[in-house]
Amino acid sequence: MDFSYLATLPHAVRHFAGLRPDAVAYSFEGRQTTYAEFERNTSRVAQALLAAGVRAGDRIGYVGKNCDHYFEAWLGAAKMGAVMTPASWRLAGPEVEFIIGHCDAVMLFVGPESAAMVQGLLPALPMVRQVIAMEAGGGQDWPVYTDWRDAQPPTLPDHQPDAHDVVLQLYTSGTTGRPKGAMLTHRNLTIGTEVSERESIPWSHWTADDISLVAMPVAHIGGSGWGLRNLLSGAKGVVAREFDPRAVLDFIEHERISKLFMVPAAMQIVLRDPRARSVDYSRLKYLLYGAAPIPAALLREGIEVFGCGFVQQYGMTETTGTVVALPPEDHTTEEVPRMRAAGKPLPGVELKVVDYEGRELAPGEVGEVVVRSAHNMSGYWKQPEETARTIDADGWLRTGDAGYLDTEGYLYIHDRVKDMIISGGENVYPAEVESAIYGHPIVADVAVIGVPDEKWGEAVKAIVVLKAGQAADRDSIVAWTRQRLAGFKVPKSIDFVDALPRNPSGKLLRRKLREPFWDGMGRQVN
Repeated sequence: MDFSYLATLPHAVRHFAGLRPDAVAYSFEGRQTTYAEFERNTSRVAQALLAAGVRAGDRIGYVGKNCDHYFEAWLGAAKMGAVMTPASWRLAGPEVEFIIGHCDAVMLFVGPESAAMVQGLLPALPMVRQVIAMEAGGGQDWPVYTDWRDAQPPTLPDHQPDAHDVVLQLYTSGTTGRPKGAMLTHRNLTIGTEVSERESIPWSHWTADDISLVAMPVAHIGGSGWGLRNLLSGAKGVVAREFDPRAVLDFIEHERISKLFMVPAAMQIVLRDPRARSVDYSRLKYLLYGAAPIPAALLREGIEVFGCGFVQQYGMTETTGTVVALPPEDHTTEEVPRMRAAGKPLPGVELKVVDYEGRELAPGEVGEVVVRSAHNMSGYWKQPEETARTIDADGWLRTGDAGYLDTEGYLYIHDRVKDMIISGGENVYPAEVESAIYGHPIVADVAVIGVPDEKWGEAVKAIVVLKAGQAADRDSIVAWTRQRLAGFKVPKSIDFVDALPRNPSGKLLRRKLREPFWDGMGRQVN
């Protein structure tokens, strides 16, 4: 089979615009965009970017909730060689300022919910030459996206994208407390579709009548990556502005959704909706889930209620999402060990578990999970040392997750080498939260850990040592942190202690802090 149409993202758009011009590519709040319209609109965006002085290799930023026009702006940028860099609308102002400043964005696309914040950040972002309002009526004197786009002709730009060009830059938090920009190429984003079609993987095969729901935020690989998947197969994507459990149920029932990706915390919220057991799920073929471990009881409940094929996906931003999957045939409502597995590597993905010196471990031995495949990012933007620490000379990428392989090649995640907390599918790094809390005038020392939480999987807990003579004030610390970080990073609880456990060299013994909360849980992820 000829997969040349998957050479780059613009190739795929052009292919399906010719093959299925009148089919709907994206649907958003009543607006239907066909593949032919999407092809023309993205060419107009490319010409508008060029007219604004944007050049190949430049970064453009997006700050806002999900919308269909985000995908137009992204694919339009891909046609002329610019790199889309979305920042979550949930982030606090200083976090957005860092991402936009670090990526050197020359243009910003801003949703109405983020307009006021971005307006206040612009004096600190002198490299931004123009801001485009995604919707009219935001109260700012910026060109409106559709007017800006439609002022240009639908002419394909001269730029010829290469499969190895960076086309998307997603920021993922780092253990140093600052996010890192993972650079993803056309090939990173298209290889999964090619493999699934070539290998005829049933759950990953898409047909022209498939309809997906894009409900996860586009600043995550689970939003942008999933939202791109239908476009690479000529199918329809229904874009939800944000995740809302009642709306998800409406979408499933009324939009005839056949494929859906959710993080476990989102699945739990949907299942708790009173309507969850009365909705017609007959059209739903597969529910894919990942980004955080899932409680066994929740998984069993989901299988019983939705009645579709379930697929667990394991991956990270740096692997362009999924590299390991547990397919429907391995799912059961019975309590069997395999239901705790992340799955097996996808075709073309090499996986091994190594010790701290990089030596491969035998089945059953716990070590760090490393992966090598065409899915691996090209590196971190402007951070060659960090890139070298993450991807070695042979192409093996360190995931930071601790786990083991069984004798049949199934991967089991045991713990995290890095101290990342996953709360509701959002990655939270303790160092980042600790850095924010440290500045509070009553705090002498602080450690942040993840503790089990029935709703979110894990919750952020701060353990604080007070300065001499200061009284404990949880509310003040929470308010202080909320001004500096996104809400999902703010501690849900705070304990006060006289001293934090450290080894002789002063290194914080975070595991010792975690142990009492995870006692009896079996593994250090929830």
